[in-house]
Amino acid sequence: MQAVRNHAVRRVDSWQAELARPLDDRIGAAPPHLIEYLTLDNTVQGIAQRPRPAVLEPEFLVDVKAAIRELPPQVWRLFRERLIGVYFVENLGGTGFSDAVTDRAGNRVAGYIVLDAAVLRPLKANAWATWKEGTPFKPKAGYALAARIEAEAGDNRKNAIQYILLHELGHVFSVGNVLHPPWELEPKDVPVSAVYPYFDLSWSIDRRASRYASRFDKEFPQRRNVAYYFGAKLASAEMAATYSNLERTNFPTLYAATHPGDDFAEAFASYVHVVLQRRPWQITISRDGKTVKVFTPCWDEPRCADKRKVLERIVGR
Repeated sequence: MQAVRNHAVRRVDSWQAELARPLDDRIGAAPPHLIEYLTLDNTVQGIAQRPRPAVLEPEFLVDVKAAIRELPPQVWRLFRERLIGVYFVENLGGTGFSDAVTDRAGNRVAGYIVLDAAVLRPLKANAWATWKEGTPFKPKAGYALAARIEAEAGDNRKNAIQYILLHELGHVFSVGNVLHPPWELEPKDVPVSAVYPYFDLSWSIDRRASRYASRFDKEFPQRRNVAYYFGAKLASAEMAATYSNLERTNFPTLYAATHPGDDFAEAFASYVHVVLQRRPWQITISRDGKTVKVFTPCWDEPRCADKRKVLERIVGR
């Protein structure tokens, strides 16, 4: 833990060469000092995988660079001074990872993104989104969830990478911006005087239990059992009710309801994807082949109006 906290990759001074490059050149295999840090962090977190630098095939890099190039210009320019780079590994233990770096005074000033190339290589957008959005629910015959984030013509690896990247960029944008408490800070340690305009729209702090509480937990009792990727806690029979109750909140996606940091990252990704890029985003839940629930974006609904105002101030309409 001490080695993780004091590691050089957490300081912006270690990244000056990368920051001197043009923004769209800060892409490549993870450098040795980042691999060392990720290995230490996995050890601390109890994650068995040991990351290694990715070998990036030319056709894979073409998709990555196209995913970045096709982002709206007003989005990409937000990261010229804030994004250290996008680095690829294999055997990360997850799809993506973002972390903040600090200046000599300890201020969080920038961030980097790590993606697992081995996970990304076989992906298509809708299959990846369907898998991800299904992970909170225990599988059961007769129940199905399908996610659609691209039209048929755009259902490819490039657009899967772009959506994953948008979520991670949301995390990086929050570095140094007063949107929600820093993710490395325990809830009980958040200053009582701190004001986080985005966080305050949905969250409060239970300091005794040192956890974040949603302002909608009465309307959305399933929220506390929403767990993505590992250890589904919700029954498949609860899928329709979960999404119906989600509509009683201002969380734009189910993943957004899991943590304040992911709330903003999901909102950022969804807003850019749906509003700025005019792409589809839909969850369809069925039972025995019959549709029982369709969940669509909230950006034109009153429930998400205040969050939309925040995002409009950041990236425009």
